[in-house]
Amino acid sequence: MPIKVGDRLPDAKFRVMTSDGPAWKSTDDIFKGKKVALFAVPGAFTGTCHKMHVPSITQHADAIKAKGVNTVALTSVNDVFVMDAWKKATGADKIDFLADGNGEFAKAIDLTFDGSGNGLGTRSKRYAMLVEDGVVKKLSIEEAPGKVEVSGGDALLKQL
Repeated sequence: MPIKVGDRLPDAKFRVMTSDGPAWKSTDDIFKGKKVALFAVPGAFTGTCHKMHVPSITQHADAIKAKGVNTVALTSVNDVFVMDAWKKATGADKIDFLADGNGEFAKAIDLTFDGSGNGLGTRSKRYAMLVEDGVVKKLSIEEAPGKVEVSGGDALLKQL
């Protein structure tokens, strides 16, 4: 059953790029004692994710943080090197890029879809989530992977 408002995030690990290279971050490292706006996209550099979703998050990151959010983060089922290149290509310095390379986090919260028909394999659904101290407070999941109607930075900002 997919994660829902009121649920605690499961233990999982993400890869992040640091000045020393790739490193692991656990869900506790990211969410414990913090308010985090977490956005998920199906894939780095893909049309909707690259041209619509990331820009909507970047554009509203400061306003989201002004509402008491400690961290604005983005996750995708991509490796840490692709996520790092994507962060640099988009100039999204105000966003933490969390690589879920094997889709383990997406699977653990049951928010995956099968993109095999397009050569993408298992991917994360597109969503926006507000998490406080590891507990989901708000969750908006897109009906279709090619849409950014309820999961963009503007939509989450209106809910804060």
